[in-house]
Amino acid sequence: MKLSARNAFHGKIEQVHKGVTTTIVKVDIGNGVIATSSITNEAADELDLKPGDAVTAIIKSSDVIIGKL
Repeated sequence: MKLSARNAFHGKIEQVHKGVTTTIVKVDIGNGVIATSSITNEAADELDLKPGDAVTAIIKSSDVIIGKL
C-alpha cells in the first residue's frame, strides 16, 4: 500500500465499538499511546476489524491545533 500521508503508525486494535452509524476504533500505537478513529460502520464491516488485529493508523491533516493551559 502506497500513500501520500507521512504519518502512519503501526499498531494493534485495542477496542472496536460499533454505534448507530459509526464505529470507534482504538489502536495501540506503542509507548502507551492510543490513536482513536471514527469510521463508518460500512468501512468497519468491510475491514472486518476486531481487537488484536494488526493495523496501520494513517493520519492525514492539513491542520494541527495545539493548546496550552
